[in-house]
Amino acid sequence: MKNLRSTCAAAVCGAILLGVANLPAAEVKTYPATGSVIELTPTSITIQRGDTTWEVARSKNTQVTGKLKVGATVTVQYRMVAAEVEVKAGKGKK
Repeated sequence: MKNLRSTCAAAVCGAILLGVANLPAAEVKTYPATGSVIELTPTSITIQRGDTTWEVARSKNTQVTGKLKVGATVTVQYRMVAAEVEVKAGKGKK
């Protein structure tokens, strides 16, 4: 009887862990950038926002609503994603 309880408890814990592992991860927040398209490539869109130029990567999965062309005013929803992180040696909290 004691062995059966242990087996059942292990099975329940395993099922819970499998269920948690399959939950979707929270999406990173998106931010809007509105401007005029000044350049388009299959992998990027470049917009002019005032005096600032923004180049944003895009893929075949990027959703586009409307006709995307140079000169169009667009709002791009983008995410900040780290491409590389370098930890500098220095004074850290001890």
